[in-house]
Amino acid sequence: QVQLVESGGGLVQTGGSLRLSCTASGRTFNTYAMGWFRQAPGKEREFVAAVSWSGGSTRYADSVKGRFTISRDNAKNTVYLQMNSLKPEDTANYYCAASPSIYAIRDAFHSWGQGTQVTVSS
Repeated sequence: QVQLVESGGGLVQTGGSLRLSCTASGRTFNTYAMGWFRQAPGKEREFVAAVSWSGGSTRYADSVKGRFTISRDNAKNTVYLQMNSLKPEDTANYYCAASPSIYAIRDAFHSWGQGTQVTVSS
């Protein structure tokens, strides 16, 4: 297991950009696929993006394809989410988590961080 801490959230205008970071403690970070999820008030937590342990494979939700990019730096125990062309509907608390595969179902993700808030104003 790893311990995860997200950062980089904030308030941004429509069309703006943010880069989220998720830093892990523990020695096993580079053995896990990593994912980003988000949860808006009154809604279920939804998948955003995932990256394989090597960084060579990625998967995205249709709603963010072409706008968001997930990447990782195993030397820094960190996974990133670059978010461009942000929309008000991207407003949510963003969480990172670890899993055995980028294709894992949500319940297979573990070691959830505390989240970082992203607010996109119109």
